[in-house]
Amino acid sequence: MKTTQRVRKILSYYEGDSPGTKTNVARILMHGKLGGSGKMVILPVDQGFEHGPARSFAPNPPAYDPAYHAQLALDAGLNAYATPLGMIESIADTYAPQIPLILKLNSANSLSRQKEGADQAITGSVKDALRLGCAAVGLTIYPGSDAAYSMFEEAREVVAEAKAHGLASVIWSYPRGGNLSKEGETAIDVVAYSAHMAALLGAHIIKVKLPTEHIEQDDARKAYDNAKVDVSTMSARVEHVMQAVFNGKRLVVFSGGTTKGDDAVYEDARAIRDGGGNGSIIGRNTFQRDRERALAMLNSVISIYQGRE
Repeated sequence: MKTTQRVRKILSYYEGDSPGTKTNVARILMHGKLGGSGKMVILPVDQGFEHGPARSFAPNPPAYDPAYHAQLALDAGLNAYATPLGMIESIADTYAPQIPLILKLNSANSLSRQKEGADQAITGSVKDALRLGCAAVGLTIYPGSDAAYSMFEEAREVVAEAKAHGLASVIWSYPRGGNLSKEGETAIDVVAYSAHMAALLGAHIIKVKLPTEHIEQDDARKAYDNAKVDVSTMSARVEHVMQAVFNGKRLVVFSGGTTKGDDAVYEDARAIRDGGGNGSIIGRNTFQRDRERALAMLNSVISIYQGRE
């Protein structure tokens, strides 16, 4: 596979990884309209597990079909498509040769009563990912949860197994549970801390939510004030999150969050680009729109990362 100088530079940051693992990171970075640029847009579709099928797909009924999402990601020129086991099993033969697939290995659900001890169940395996031709595996951790330590241990085992078999790993690092306030789940100090923990666990690609200006921890507030860390704008906060992942030496994509207007999606993409982030991982803001609107929106997001808008 031919790579660009930018991608080779990114791969050089992963000194402990095998050629096989680096090849799969490169597969993702080199695919689609942003291929070779170091930027990424990934389509994640695990919301059916997390929120239920009607809440996820009823706004756009064709999205009940897993092939709809794989084809959307392919036609939009995205870098990868991420989803749980059953959805990948239903499309792998057709789409694994055409677009990098990321198998999401754990999931939560909205029926659970867990709050302070928020957790996820393991629902797939590295062997499944290998069998299905995936480029990477992904899983969620909940920093702040009373169950966080066991999630960290699971993540470390999964990441190590994936690397041993030449797969890349993606960690969704979403602060939740424990004593965290709702506002604290997206606080700049907490999001940066969570991204750093994912990097320390060995993730190649890290997914976090866009942070707000709020600072949750009193001790962190003192550190931010003393060091005069600028968190006044979204792009400055993205830049700080990138500092937290080994001074930008790990790949970070930022979640699109709940469904919002096109202009808000574009504003987020510009902030990510200007802050030095690696891109977006956009789910509901794509598949809850009809196909033509989603393709148009994704084309504009890609143009933003290309510096054309």
